[in-house]
Amino acid sequence: MINQFRTVDDLREEIKELENILMRPTPHLSHPTLYRKRDVSEGEVLIKGVRVKDWCLSEDLTWVLPHDQMGLSFSATFSNLKSVYKFKQKYNPGRAIHIHWVLERADIPDGLEFIQDKRPGKKAHWFLTANRKMLLSQLVQKLKIVAGRMSVIRNGGNVL
Repeated sequence: MINQFRTVDDLREEIKELENILMRPTPHLSHPTLYRKRDVSEGEVLIKGVRVKDWCLSEDLTWVLPHDQMGLSFSATFSNLKSVYKFKQKYNPGRAIHIHWVLERADIPDGLEFIQDKRPGKKAHWFLTANRKMLLSQLVQKLKIVAGRMSVIRNGGNVL
């Protein structure tokens, strides 16, 4: 049986019993786990869709090194999601912002894991991190797999 959810609240109630939901707002026509030039500020370095400042990389930018406090950002609460959503709207005027989500214990590829931000006051912020050394090209493939397993709420502002 397929359920159609009209709001994030409907979805939240349905999965509350299962596990944590982790959400990531993304502008329309942008990839949920990789970046395009239009998605980043001028001067930010992208390699194969990976934003260099998000990951712990080797000096030659070939390897992704394990780090439990660097990776892709996700929101674990709706209040955190709302503030990130507003930030995305500010820097993407006129573009719809979609909310991509995945369950914390989803089938994440080997070498990646979700870790809660350890900074004080950041309990609702999580990272999708690398937990072992891998080639940057391997990270890109794993991020594509994660994206393929994510669900999306289109034009998420309507439900926030």
